[in-house]
Amino acid sequence: MVKEAQAGYIATITKHDDPVAYVIGKDRMQALIETMEILANPDAMKAIKDYEAGKTKFYSIDDIPE
Repeated sequence: MVKEAQAGYIATITKHDDPVAYVIGKDRMQALIETMEILANPDAMKAIKDYEAGKTKFYSIDDIPE
């Protein structure tokens, strides 16, 4: 199960065919935590919504004053 989790899969532990726990690899868990942190951040969610609505402006790196 650990090798399966390390490969990016989620291993399900069942009891009488009912899922009771999951084994998940470190990389996938870190990605889930990062996603949850972004979703919980109101400023990040506003930036994402603004981008999706086409309200975000992009500038060239050369336009940034030194």
